[in-house]
Amino acid sequence: MKKAIKFNWLYIAAFAPMAFMSCKKNHFHIPSKDHTITIQNVLQSKPLVESGTFQGPNKATLPGETASFTFSAAKGQAVTFASMYGWSNDLFFAPANPGIMLYDGQGNPVEGDVSSQIKIWDNGTRINQQPGSSVVHPGTAETTAQNILEVNGTDAQGYTYLPASSLMHVSLKYNGNSIFTLTIENVSGGTANQTPFSPGVWTISYVNGGTMLMPNPIYEAGKPSMNGLTNIAEKGNITNLDTYLKSNTGIFTPLSPVLVVVYHGISNPIFREGETDEGHGLTKFAQKGNASDIAGYLKTVRGVDAVYVLPAANTIKLLPAMNGNPGSSVSQEISLHLGDHIAFATMYGLSNDWFFAGEGGMNPSPKGGIYFHVGLYDDGTAVDQFPGAGNRQAAFGGTPQVENKPIMKVPNPNAFTTLPDVNDIVKVTIE
Repeated sequence: MKKAIKFNWLYIAAFAPMAFMSCKKNHFHIPSKDHTITIQNVLQSKPLVESGTFQGPNKATLPGETASFTFSAAKGQAVTFASMYGWSNDLFFAPANPGIMLYDGQGNPVEGDVSSQIKIWDNGTRINQQPGSSVVHPGTAETTAQNILEVNGTDAQGYTYLPASSLMHVSLKYNGNSIFTLTIENVSGGTANQTPFSPGVWTISYVNGGTMLMPNPIYEAGKPSMNGLTNIAEKGNITNLDTYLKSNTGIFTPLSPVLVVVYHGISNPIFREGETDEGHGLTKFAQKGNASDIAGYLKTVRGVDAVYVLPAANTIKLLPAMNGNPGSSVSQEISLHLGDHIAFATMYGLSNDWFFAGEGGMNPSPKGGIYFHVGLYDDGTAVDQFPGAGNRQAAFGGTPQVENKPIMKVPNPNAFTTLPDVNDIVKVTIE
C-alpha cells in the first residue's frame, strides 16, 4: 500500500501563532494604533494540473502510426486519456481510472510498456455492430442510454474483441525533471480487430494530501457518458470534452503558515529582490514552508518590532477555495506607529521555492492609512518544476535540485503555465 503524500512543512501546530517582540523605547513614544492584518488564500482552484489533445500524422492514428504527448507529473499522480476505437459505433480506449500511475512504490518514474493498463470501453449510447470498416456511423441509438462498461472479450451484442493491449501499444519515457512522454502506437493492423484510433484527450489531476482532486475526469465506469465523451466515442470528435477538461485545468495550491513582520527604520528584513538568499532561513521557508529559522533570525534584527507565524486553524496550510468552500485565512492584531512597515511572506505550497510576499507601511500623511504591495517571488535556491507536478517539490516529499540565483519575481506566463493575478490568489486586508 502506498503511503499518503503529505506536505513536508516542518512545523507543528503548537509552534504558532507566536510573536517575537523587540523594540526601541524611543520608537514607542509615537502614538500607536491597533490594526488587524488578515491574509486569505482566495484562489478559485482547479482540480486538473494539465490537459491537452493528441492525434496521429493525419488526425487519425492508423495501423503502424504513432501519436504522443508530453507532460509533467509527481508521485501520486496519474495520466489518463481517451481515444475512439474508430471502426466501432461507440467504443473507446482508456486506462482504468484514475489512470496510469507514473511512479512506483519506491518513487521511481515508470517507464516502458504500460499497454496492459489500457481497456476497451462501451460508451453505452449506440447499439454495436460487427467491428470493422463496414460499421455504419453513427448507427442505431440505444433506446435508453446505458452506463459505460468495459468490453472484456465480448460486447453486449456478442461481438468479440482482442485485449486492448493487442491493438494499442502504450509506452512511457521519462525525460527527467518530472517530465514524461507517452506514446501510443496502433498495432491493430492484420488482427481481427484492425481499427484506426481517433484524436484523443488527456489530463493529469492535482494531488492534495495524497488524494487526487479529480480521479475520474473523463469517464466513470458504471455511470452514463458525460461532458462530451459521447462525441469522441461515436465520432472521434474531441472538441467538447477538450473544452470541459480545459475548464477544469488551472491552478491549485495551498499556502504555508504566514510570516508577518512589523519593523521600522530598515529595508524589508525578509528578503531583497535582485539579491541572493542570505541564508537566514528563507530557503527553508520558500522550499518547505517552515518559518522557524527565519522567524528566529528576524527577532534578532535591529528595527524589527514583532514577528508572527500564523498557521490556518486545523489544517495549518491555507487551502484555496474549493468544492464551494472559501479559502482559508489567518488574522493577527498588530500595533503600528507612523513610519512603521509590515512585511509578510507565505510559500506557494506546490512549488520548488516560490513564495508570495508583500510590504506596506503607515502613510505619514495627515489622513494616515496603510499602503501594501504583493508579488510572487522565486527564491533562486531550487530548480523550478511545473507547479503541482514536480517530484522534487516538498509537497511530494522531494529534495530540491540546488541552484543559486538572485531572488526575482516569477514571470507570468512562465515556462510552465500562466498563473492568475497575484491578487486573485492572495488577499491581504488591514483594518
